[in-house]
Amino acid sequence: MSENVDAAWRAIDAYNRRDVDALLVELHPEVEWHPALPILLGGEATVYRGHEGVRQFFRETDEVLAEIHVEYSEVRDLGDRVLATGRIRTRGKASGAETESAVGVVIDIRDGKSIRVRTYLDPIEAREAAGLVD
Repeated sequence: MSENVDAAWRAIDAYNRRDVDALLVELHPEVEWHPALPILLGGEATVYRGHEGVRQFFRETDEVLAEIHVEYSEVRDLGDRVLATGRIRTRGKASGAETESAVGVVIDIRDGKSIRVRTYLDPIEAREAAGLVD
């Protein structure tokens, strides 16, 4: 595995454990995080900037969700970019309602850290965003 893919797996593991500090180790201080999770939950697209923005994203999602788990079946090194596709599962804190969706993430790398993280509820959109055309 490449260093970028190794870093992506470390970030995925930290995300699933809800370990923000471990996740931030893998993220550039100027990271832009474009999560699809708010859209999955019926909200609007939002961009979180920097480490404090990522902490805010975690606080907001932890307020409404009891569980968030991503499983990626494919993680590909595309040079200065990583593409991962798989599934995301959530469970609401108050309602107990569960969701499951396909998910794709495109991670742009700068100086060995994730500088931009874009998630999509359609893996085909993620592939296209990563520059892959079938």
